[in-house]
Amino acid sequence: MSSFFEYIKSKTFFINLAIAAFTVLFVVLVAAFSLNYYTRHGSGIPVPKLIDMQIDRATALLDQQGFQYKIDSVYLPDRDPGTVVQQDPDPNTNVKENRTIYLTVITKLAPNVGLPNLENVTFREAQATLTNFGLKLGDTTYRSDIALNRVLEVRFAGATIKAGAKLPKGSRIDLVLGDGKGASEVDIPDLTNQELDAAKFVISQSGLTLGSVTYEGTITDSTKVVVKAQQPMKTDSTGKVSIGTRINLTVSQGAATPATSATP
Repeated sequence: MSSFFEYIKSKTFFINLAIAAFTVLFVVLVAAFSLNYYTRHGSGIPVPKLIDMQIDRATALLDQQGFQYKIDSVYLPDRDPGTVVQQDPDPNTNVKENRTIYLTVITKLAPNVGLPNLENVTFREAQATLTNFGLKLGDTTYRSDIALNRVLEVRFAGATIKAGAKLPKGSRIDLVLGDGKGASEVDIPDLTNQELDAAKFVISQSGLTLGSVTYEGTITDSTKVVVKAQQPMKTDSTGKVSIGTRINLTVSQGAATPATSATP
């Protein structure tokens, strides 16, 4: 043990220690300079600012400066199509030649989204749901209904549409809402020449009540019984009746013409 302490106090120990330290420092410096040279640290080409630039101009600039690029697209309804909205690496970042620059560009065509189920929900719920699906609220109109601000009908471009319909993202959806007052009168449907079962269905859907059914002539086929007359009937002077009004029918044997749908 005493010889060890004598050794570390000797001149030889300090010479060897200095040589080892110098060797380690030399190896570290060589590695650092070699890595710096290999990666060309601190040198390179700055990436140009491409955001808000049209894609044709952006790609021409990248070609001119020797960059590669890949393009992805996103739909933003309030921005001009073809505009670069994102880039990676960021502007003014020093990179090597032939580095790939990733660009995100606004597409011209909106992707389709499925219309969510909005019928019989409240106006606030419908408004939030439209936003979540990337759709916009268009016009709102009111129709007689006992529920205030309940969605009764969904329309797009003037036509009634149902849940699941495919629409371009950002489309404006019109809503028909209940006015909370209820309807006191409904239109009288035209039931003549319709089959009896079809007429009964129309009466029910219109908020009316089936009254008496009078049969004329001999009935040989119950599936071919058609309406010949009704009371009350729709005329130029009488087009509406109170909800629940009884509709009396006169029917006979015969072939029915195709039934027409009636709006309640």
